[in-house]
Amino acid sequence: SLLSVQTERPHTHFRLQKQHTETHNKDTRTDFTNNKIPQYYHFWTTHRNGEVKLRMGESGPEAKPPLTVNQMFTSAVERFGNYNALGWKEGEQWKTMTYKDYYKTCRTAAKGFLKLGLKQYHGVGILGFNSVEWFIADIGAILAGGFAVGIYTTNSPEACQYVAENCQANILVVENHKQLQKILQVQDRLPHLKAIIQYKDELKEKKPNLYTWAEFMELGRDEPDAQLDDIISSQKPNQCCTLIYTSGTTGHPKGVMLSHDNLTWTAFVTGKDVSMTDADKLQEVIVSYLPLSHIAAQMIDIWLPMKAGGVTYFAEPDALKMSFNRSHCMFQGSLANTLREIRPTAFMGVPRVWEKMQEKMKSIGAKSSTVRRKVASWAKDVGLQTNLNKMELKPLNFRLAKCLVFRKVRKALGLDRCTRCYTGAAPITKDTLEFFLSLDIPLFELYGMSESSGPHTISLPDAFRLISCGKVIPGCKTKIFNPDADGNGEICFWGRHVFMGYLNMPDKTEEALDADGWLHSGDLGKHDQDDFLFITGRIKELIITAGGENIPPVPIEDAVKEAVPLVSNAMLIGDKRKFLSMLLTIKCEVNNETGAPEDELTTEALDLCRNLGSNATRVSEIAGGRDRVVYAAIQDGINRVNEKATSNAQRIQKWTVLEKDFSIPGGELGPTMKLKRPVVMKMYKDQIENFYKEVLTPTTPDNPLPSK
Repeated sequence: SLLSVQTERPHTHFRLQKQHTETHNKDTRTDFTNNKIPQYYHFWTTHRNGEVKLRMGESGPEAKPPLTVNQMFTSAVERFGNYNALGWKEGEQWKTMTYKDYYKTCRTAAKGFLKLGLKQYHGVGILGFNSVEWFIADIGAILAGGFAVGIYTTNSPEACQYVAENCQANILVVENHKQLQKILQVQDRLPHLKAIIQYKDELKEKKPNLYTWAEFMELGRDEPDAQLDDIISSQKPNQCCTLIYTSGTTGHPKGVMLSHDNLTWTAFVTGKDVSMTDADKLQEVIVSYLPLSHIAAQMIDIWLPMKAGGVTYFAEPDALKMSFNRSHCMFQGSLANTLREIRPTAFMGVPRVWEKMQEKMKSIGAKSSTVRRKVASWAKDVGLQTNLNKMELKPLNFRLAKCLVFRKVRKALGLDRCTRCYTGAAPITKDTLEFFLSLDIPLFELYGMSESSGPHTISLPDAFRLISCGKVIPGCKTKIFNPDADGNGEICFWGRHVFMGYLNMPDKTEEALDADGWLHSGDLGKHDQDDFLFITGRIKELIITAGGENIPPVPIEDAVKEAVPLVSNAMLIGDKRKFLSMLLTIKCEVNNETGAPEDELTTEALDLCRNLGSNATRVSEIAGGRDRVVYAAIQDGINRVNEKATSNAQRIQKWTVLEKDFSIPGGELGPTMKLKRPVVMKMYKDQIENFYKEVLTPTTPDNPLPSK
């Protein structure tokens, strides 16, 4: 099936290129009156000033009239003007801003950008942690006719330079001195750059065209509205307003062009699908902490709340540094504190956030008294079975468990009024899903990509299957391309959430979009009989062994992590190789300042080692076969995984424990904690090559093969 993916798709490219060329020889003005869109528009463009044909339908959500960002925002101001839109902490006090003031401030920022020389279809790069200023710079850039461009805070100066130059950024907005230094290092290689704005802390030195946030806002305060109003009135829903840069694991990042309609329509259908309530009924409350350079965070934190009049509160920059206070049974760290203070009604966590919570809770559970452990274990059994059986009428033992355990856990997490907990952006293990389900906290999986403006399928309380990503959002379609005998094929998307194209990259755009406008995700999946979508792998990640067997790595990696709880990360190797091998990392503490992995084992890992009879307290005491007790336990877990393998080719023959865990600072993980496989392959090339040195049988003294 993979061969047919590669041989069929190129035939579409000639037709697509021809239609695309024709698009740009026509008059580019669009009349959206009565939803009429000229037929000559095609579904994609790579030009910064290009316009596309919207995938509109005759009825239902597909037929909803297109809106610009300004139209959606002004509608929110009309309906929810006096409701709080944003909340942030100054010292110990929470401050808020209403929708009226939010819109007014965004307009002021837009006028400031214009005064600084922002040209239409040029970028405003934003480099910093989530904040009020981030939102205002983002929307201000859009209102002023530029592109809102988030830049990952973990980017190197060179990576920042690539994004800024690719989007021809006229203005860069940075959080603090640390981020400013990255830009100053590459400033002379940014010919389009006209100004830099720092939105936190005092400037350590004054430079030409460098402004504080207050100075920048002052620029736009007294500017007349005429120029801005003209720009806003000329904007069209099928034009680009936001660029999302992919993480660039296999080359330069690609600038995903999202139109006004991509954002406003996706917010509309998603909000409806997840039953978001409008503020005049019951205001939704969100906590913003995930990287805003990612579309998932923008959709959840900016656009969905705007559609429903929700309020977004900002976590502190150290949000993801979590620890656990045993004496008070509470999570410590700023995210935990923010959640307990704000008590969100919906919360999105990437899998690593949920896994960290799980690890901490299991660790404290192990220290509890025998009676408390037994009560918790009983309650979790009841919770899991009740939720798996989807019982409408909750039995008495479940109601008792809720009273004794579940409510207390939710309160400790700050999720006591959270009706929707989501996970997405990377695969999550069944073990973590079942752990939270046992505590009556179902994690609803989202699936999508930057190229689909965020969500494509969503799990819902009344449409939920464990390890499924749910069903397609209204007005969109899923197609499984070239399915095999089991129904597995490439997942393709259709809908008004599908992106415009990659900026200045027609070849890459042609690879992603076929001639009929379907987005090819590169993910492998299948539907069950009820149309629930299950992700089974990724085409690029698919391991094709020397013997020609196709093996998706994620299910095997997840099985190892489940069988060996000591393991933090696992990466399967074997493409074009005679057998499978695996790199493993051990659960360790993380440096609160840098986010880098440390040598000390986590409390959970320490407990697991003690139970095995090992005295190890550090990763360095285990890695490289130094702790035979731990290695024997890992081998035992891998043997159990191998026993369930569908063929000999799917057995793990060799493995090793690395000296440190994977991390964002280390480069092995992307900003959303996705494993960067090509990077890991390069970093640990020597260890991988050692697996495949010619030996009679693939064994080592401390890493024996399981008996066949």
